[in-house]
Amino acid sequence: MKKQVFHFHEGKREMKHLLGGKGANLAEMTNAGLPVPPGFTITTEACNDFLESGNQLKKELLDQVWSALEQLEQETGKGFGDVENPLLVSVRSGSVFSMPGMMDTILNLGLNHETVEGLARLTQNPRFAYDSYRRFIQMFGDVVMGVEHYQFERIIQRQKKRVHVTHETELTANDWQEVIQQFLDLIQEETGSDFPQSPHEQMKHAIQAVFLSWNNDRAKIYRQIHDISDRLGTAVNIQMMVFGNMGEDSGTGVAFSRNPSTGENELYGEFLINAQGEDVVAGIRTPQPIRILEEKMPEIYRQFQQISKQLEMHYQDMQDIEFTIERGTLYILQTRAGKRTAQSAVKIAVDMVEEGIIGKEDALLRVDPNQLSQMLHRRLNPNQELKIIAKGLPASPGAASGKIIFDADDAEKLAADGQRVILVRPETTPEDIHGIIAAQGVLTSRGGMTSHAAVVARGMGKACICGCEQLKIDLRKKIVEVDSFTLKEGDMISIDGSTGQVIFGKVPLIDPELTPEFKKILSWADQVRKLQVRANADNPEDAAKARELGAEGIGLCRTEHMFMEADRVPIVQQMILAETEEERQEALWKLLPMQKNDFKGIFREMDGLPVTIRLLDPPLHEFLPNLEDLVVELTELRITGGDSVEIAQKENLLKKVRSLHEFNPMLGHRGCRLGLIYPEIYLMQVEAIFQAAKECMAEGRKVIPEIMIPLVGHVNELKELRGLIDEVASRVDFSHEYTVGTMIEIPRAAITADQIAEQADFFSFGTNDLTQTTFGFSRDDAEGKFLHQYIENKILEENPFISIDQEGVGSLIKMGVEKGKQVKSKLKTGICGEHGGEKKSIEFCHDVGLDYVSCSPFRVPLARLASAQASLKKKNN
Repeated sequence: MKKQVFHFHEGKREMKHLLGGKGANLAEMTNAGLPVPPGFTITTEACNDFLESGNQLKKELLDQVWSALEQLEQETGKGFGDVENPLLVSVRSGSVFSMPGMMDTILNLGLNHETVEGLARLTQNPRFAYDSYRRFIQMFGDVVMGVEHYQFERIIQRQKKRVHVTHETELTANDWQEVIQQFLDLIQEETGSDFPQSPHEQMKHAIQAVFLSWNNDRAKIYRQIHDISDRLGTAVNIQMMVFGNMGEDSGTGVAFSRNPSTGENELYGEFLINAQGEDVVAGIRTPQPIRILEEKMPEIYRQFQQISKQLEMHYQDMQDIEFTIERGTLYILQTRAGKRTAQSAVKIAVDMVEEGIIGKEDALLRVDPNQLSQMLHRRLNPNQELKIIAKGLPASPGAASGKIIFDADDAEKLAADGQRVILVRPETTPEDIHGIIAAQGVLTSRGGMTSHAAVVARGMGKACICGCEQLKIDLRKKIVEVDSFTLKEGDMISIDGSTGQVIFGKVPLIDPELTPEFKKILSWADQVRKLQVRANADNPEDAAKARELGAEGIGLCRTEHMFMEADRVPIVQQMILAETEEERQEALWKLLPMQKNDFKGIFREMDGLPVTIRLLDPPLHEFLPNLEDLVVELTELRITGGDSVEIAQKENLLKKVRSLHEFNPMLGHRGCRLGLIYPEIYLMQVEAIFQAAKECMAEGRKVIPEIMIPLVGHVNELKELRGLIDEVASRVDFSHEYTVGTMIEIPRAAITADQIAEQADFFSFGTNDLTQTTFGFSRDDAEGKFLHQYIENKILEENPFISIDQEGVGSLIKMGVEKGKQVKSKLKTGICGEHGGEKKSIEFCHDVGLDYVSCSPFRVPLARLASAQASLKKKNN
């Protein structure tokens, strides 16, 4: 059997895929001479072997573990299971990519009825020994034996109440012995088994539990959100315990080398005196800011500050560091690249370039494009009068309003119904992740800036306030009390994750301003990228926002959205219901000046930049009342003896709606087919475009109109309609340059792209419809009925409507580009679906040689950065 267990001194950070991120970093720090408790790592390969062999630990692996354990005994001078000088270890997960709180950890393993007495004698601190033993029983009972965490906590609460104390640190050794016995009784009652006393049995069960936690629900959800492969597996790190709960000269904490919320170059974190690590991250006690450590233990603080900078320079990134102080000695338990907000990620990347730590290209690759969208967080209107009812720790920036909901499942259900909610909890656990995803923001009464809620919310870009101790939350009654103020479930609140303020009621939110660092990193991206970035915008307001965010034109202006405005619907319906071409033309003449003004507004905002305008695409019935609603209204009118004129009008409308009804509208009378059967509609739109362009040019503006014909599947469709467009240009005396192109959204169009290119100046791949027609999916039906299960069951790796299906749809795009450019080498090509704002799809577009991507205005910064990263990756490969 190959080597699957490595001592820390045998590893290095380049072995991350084998040792996991945590194991690789522990090895790196050990070899750098930092104060790391000794230990060893079981590889990710061992995890995958375990899962593939029916969750069985192989004898060969256990032999390697026992051998490594013997070496650890020699290194520490302690004995595993030794009554006089027991070796206690932590057993922790360690994925290749950081997954904070998603998998399981067990501390103080090796304690039993005998070794706990030895530990008490050795340390001359019985309270510490029994506190450590109850922690081990509690964690092992929960993680390995499946006894719910709250049941143990309930026993502790009862004990505190019985002996009249407030804090766990006030419980004595005798108190903990009583708690331990109750814990053991609980485990026997709940599982029918005794708590294992053999340290070796404890170790086997703990390794199995950590391996199994790779596939727990919260870990799977986290991997899905963060696009982490299920095949990687987790390593297991087994490390000698050091204890922060040995008295007032001991403690534990988590700190970042820079502020993970703002990016400021300052130590940021929290610690607790006389505590173990889970007390900080689990939110059980509210910790103190790291700066207080300088007052309490100045030499330890100075040493930690120095190590923090050493680690940051070594890894050339902001570090998230776990530490323990045992009787005045500092130990580093873990370091990893710190999770950070979008604002912090950008500032740290730019600052590190200016500090000479990394180069500009490294900085561009350091920021996740998805984070740039988070920088566009909304914030509270500063002019609004606020009724502030409480204040907690500002754990994740941004503002949010919503109904108070206390349960993660309820939050998920209400959000699915379109309601905005704030998840309010004493603290969150990894089991609440689905509720955090669904909520607009998170508010907890306990926990600090590095608690589970804070870390997860920051990673998702959600507003979060932690440690708001003014809140008295009663989960059973579903109320929260703040001083004399009581809020119930469903009441509306707002939170400001940047200040920690909790506000009663709904507060208006405003758009954010872009930081200098945000603009700077995007300017660096613009110097590197090859792909142009345009925006999808249907009105002047969206066009202005797109330009502000760096769009280089409009890649898709959907004219049907202009028809949906309330004052236009009656005129559009008049056009649709017209019995003759003359009647239809009368309605179109009313629409023409409206369309012209629409286009003028957009042309003015995009002065000097191209604007691609798609002619009417959806079927006409979408502008008429719903068929079923009409039938109901007509029936009610007949039954109640309604006005005969109104009944006649409804009957005529119903007749028209039925005549336009289609069994499959997506593949029916829409797009270019509509323009060919009712050419007067397209003629009106084209004339409005040319008139608007002429008037804007007369104002001294540069207009670059690009007219796009939707749903072309045959070259003759485009040829016919191009002829109509050219006729209109001639008729209105439009002598300026304009281009005519088509959306490639039907497989046949991609297959015959060489023929279509003869009549096209540009191709714009409509990836939403192209995905539907390639897969034979109706998006709404697929996403509502089976696509979720396809992804969950790995039939599809990911949703093809979110990230381009590169094997299928991508092959058609590649074929379309290649065939089109064989005919016209300067044929302009791009995509205009929301895939244009998704980073993997953008990289694909770069690789197949598209000229531009187009996305919604607020995704333009993301697309600019993702395009630059695609260029750098290709260059580096």
